[in-house]
Amino acid sequence: MRAQYLIPVAVVLGGLALSSFYVVDEREKALVLQFGEVTTVRTDPGLGFKVPLIQTVAKYDDRILSINTQPLEVTPLDDRRLVVDAFARWRIADTVRFREAVGTGGEAFAKSRLDGILNNAIREVMGSVPSTAVLSDDRTALMNQIRDQAKREAASLGVDVIDVRLTRTDLPTQNLAATYARMRAEREREAADERARGGEAAQRVRAAADRTVIELTSAARRQAEIIRGEAEAEANGIYAEAYGRDQSFFAFTRALQFYSDSLKPGSTSLVTNPSSLYFDYGHFVQSLGESGAPVVAAQ
Repeated sequence: MRAQYLIPVAVVLGGLALSSFYVVDEREKALVLQFGEVTTVRTDPGLGFKVPLIQTVAKYDDRILSINTQPLEVTPLDDRRLVVDAFARWRIADTVRFREAVGTGGEAFAKSRLDGILNNAIREVMGSVPSTAVLSDDRTALMNQIRDQAKREAASLGVDVIDVRLTRTDLPTQNLAATYARMRAEREREAADERARGGEAAQRVRAAADRTVIELTSAARRQAEIIRGEAEAEANGIYAEAYGRDQSFFAFTRALQFYSDSLKPGSTSLVTNPSSLYFDYGHFVQSLGESGAPVVAAQ
């Protein structure tokens, strides 16, 4: 009879012996609890011992953890609403305090508490600055303020907030259309100003160019008239010298000039007798030499 009880007893004792040992991973921290009270804190990895059935072990992640906040509407100083997303890096700094704060809820309960802490910190910090500071490229100072405030509030949970980053800062959907319209109007006004300034500058350049053209043209015409007058004077001098040397040549050129002036195509009608002196060059020259012009009947 005793032999048949030895095996179950041995199994129970073996189970108790095995349950009295626990292993702490290098990525974990462990608390040994006796009736809910912390008796031992294990931060080093390795094998540990606990009293079976009386003591239990609670393990927590010792790595840096992350949490992402839900989109949150905030109102900066200029009453321009913004939608903000953020994420934080945190870790369990004080295991005993963490256990006391979250109880058996563990890391899931701690994340819900941290989410509220981060939201409050974001609202308070963002509400103390204008929207231009939030929408600027350099938001490091704001993120540091949010981190420091969240760190102070999370210390009661035994949690250390390492970093907070803003991932998105946008306008609410219902405000985007009005904002884009205002931005478009501002850009169109700037474009109109630029076009007006450009048109004014172009008008000045055009006026200067026109004035320069007129001045150059006037100077060129004046120079051309001077050259033409000098040339005509020189030509008249040459003609006068030539006419003075030979009277018959002068009469001949005057006769040719008379014929050319009196017989212009399409504009001259001449009625005369065939025996008129008009067709007798000798008498024409003689009469031209005497009176300066032949006697003809022209119409």
